[in-house]
This record gives sequence, structure tokens and C-alpha cells, in this order.
Amino acid sequence: MPGVGELAETLGGIGFACIGCSECCRAVSEDSNLVAVSPREVRTIMAATGMTFDEIAEPYPEFIEDPDGKCYTFAWCIRRRGDACIFLAGGRCTIYSYRPWICRTYPFMLDDEDLLVSPCPGLGAPLSGRDAEEMASVLLERRSAERLEEGHIREHYADATLPRGKRVVIDSEGIKVLDV
Repeated sequence: MPGVGELAETLGGIGFACIGCSECCRAVSEDSNLVAVSPREVRTIMAATGMTFDEIAEPYPEFIEDPDGKCYTFAWCIRRRGDACIFLAGGRCTIYSYRPWICRTYPFMLDDEDLLVSPCPGLGAPLSGRDAEEMASVLLERRSAERLEEGHIREHYADATLPRGKRVVIDSEGIKVLDV
């Protein structure tokens, strides 16, 4: 498992500086701005904005339909208005201090031990050692949070009795039957 130092060195070699284009907040291709969020992240945004869970998040659009008539997904995503995140206004994030992990670490992501890099106009720009270490730390924290979330989801899924003919979201808090 890469540590902060090794990961920071890799990030520094790639380089990145956000140029404020907000392309990551707008759809440049189908679902390119889909922001997966955990219930905990949604609740943080709720506390900061006074919005409800359903005003902030919607079920991740890829549902699994099994032969028994059960239909489920394992995630939530930030709602969008048109082709943009609902929290994008005037080219800026209105919840910047409370933004989800995926937004904090874009265009980078750890997939197990592999660093994935998404297309972004800010790639290749100089990245200071301090900023590279900070991004590396946040990426490692994100991976830990995601692993914890996945573990809780597995537990709920293993114990689940899913209703037939209903759409449900299975997340770290349990099972939510949707009104759809």
C-alpha cells in the first residue's frame, strides 16, 4: 500500500492545479459529472445547507435487476439541475467547504493500490510538495472512508430481504425503499 510520501511523489510528477473551469461539475459527456456520495457525506451537506436528504441526493442511476424481481443500487449521487451539479452557481461550488470526497480529490482516485487520473484541463500544472502531500493524505482518507462504507453495505446486503417490484438503495445505513 503506498504511503503519503510515495503517493505525493507520484502526484507531484503528474502535476495538477484547479483552473476553476468547473468542467468536473458539468456534464461534458453522459454522466461525466455523476458525484457518488455516502449517506454521511449527504448528512454533512444537510447540516451545512438545511436541505433534506432527498433534495441533495438521488439514487445512483445504475440499478441491478435480478430474476426474482428485485431492483437495487448501492449508492447515492448528488442531484443535478440540467447538466450541472445543483451546488454549482456562478462557476463556483456553493458547498466548497463541505464537498464530498470525490470532489476534494478530483481528478485523482485510488482503486486499491492504483492511482487513477481522470481527464482535467488542470493536469500537468506544477504541484508543490506540500500540496502533493495534502492531496495524497486526502486520497488515502477517501479510500479508507470508501472501504468502511463498502463494508457496511456488504453487511446490510447480506442481511437484506429485498421487496419484489420495488426499487431500493442499499447503503451504509441500511435499505431505503424508494417511492418510485
